[in-house]
Amino acid sequence: MNNISERKILLIICGGISAYKSLELIRSLKKLGAKVKTILTKSAKEFVTPLSVASLSQEKVYDDLFNPENEAEMDHISLSRWADLIVVAPATANTISKLSTGSSDDLASTVILASDKDIFLTPAMNVRMWDHPSTKENLKKLRSFGYKIIGPEIGDMACGEFGEGKMTEPDNIVQEINLYFSELNKNYKLKALVTAGPTNEYIDPVRFITNKSSGKQGYALAKAFAKKGFQTTLISGPTNLEVGNNINLIKVETADEMFKAAQNNLPTDVAIFSAAVADFKVKEISNSKIKKQEKLNLELEKNIDILNYVSKHNSLRPKLVIGFAAETNNIEENAKKKLDEKNCDWIIANDVSNKAIGFDSSFNEVSIYYRDKNMDDERLTIKSKSEISDEIVDRVIKRLN
Repeated sequence: MNNISERKILLIICGGISAYKSLELIRSLKKLGAKVKTILTKSAKEFVTPLSVASLSQEKVYDDLFNPENEAEMDHISLSRWADLIVVAPATANTISKLSTGSSDDLASTVILASDKDIFLTPAMNVRMWDHPSTKENLKKLRSFGYKIIGPEIGDMACGEFGEGKMTEPDNIVQEINLYFSELNKNYKLKALVTAGPTNEYIDPVRFITNKSSGKQGYALAKAFAKKGFQTTLISGPTNLEVGNNINLIKVETADEMFKAAQNNLPTDVAIFSAAVADFKVKEISNSKIKKQEKLNLELEKNIDILNYVSKHNSLRPKLVIGFAAETNNIEENAKKKLDEKNCDWIIANDVSNKAIGFDSSFNEVSIYYRDKNMDDERLTIKSKSEISDEIVDRVIKRLN
């Protein structure tokens, strides 16, 4: 089945002998009805001409970050937002190295850095370059950032050597792209709800009780769902994080506001409650700032348990309810207790006493505990929160399908 028709693909062509294959890739994508725009790096123009690329894509070719005519339209932003998918073919060792460090010294690397879309890299280089430890390390880092790698293949090279490093053939790249969009189409009717960040429970107009949370894991989960084609709603407490326009972001501050927002966005297929909701709120909030005093007695009352409410609600309960357990000790015992008490399907637990994977870190290490006795509990070892999110969402998709 053709899942590529009408899809918008941004193809970035880098400077390597395999660049000629990009012309056939454009031809194949266009034949399947895709809309293809292209960026040529400076060195790519030594191997293929802008004219040949423009003739096949039937679109303007972009190649200069500092072209006043182009940048009046902020191409590095508009191109990244226009695309449904970005494909770098060929992806040279130099390009892979630049991307792994976040370099943005030309239009291609700047577009990639500014993108919120999935990015496919199709490496192509000499076998010795491919086997070099720095290349392996750079690719490992890019995978942790969420980049997807196609190839390379083993075979004879233009330099006369034989080995791994050949760019994957255009037909096989097209198959990978078609499979990618097939997964998106399958998930398009599915809805995901994610809560993230802390909540603030006010004492007076300037002071509040809160739980420590950066919101990074919840935001990464929402992005992972959206990239997989889910209609995604993110209910977020106060954070400084941003998400793309393909996510329905609802900003709240208190637990009550988060609860009402969750109610209003049910039913859904999957709900992940990763927010660090404050357990207590002040029974009576002062209308004016409380002046400094030797002692202050506050009467607290429990906030509504959003996870517990949704998980036990017969008519609004999602097909899959997942809770988070941020623990400092007895991780497994506390997580399994929460799994039973909250009636959720999965609990994802992490050790927040470990600063390397704690609240403000961009990395995490989690254990997944399943209510289904036929499923073995799993541990996802330390990696970026975006990579953890991708693995969790892949498991959700398998469960829902």
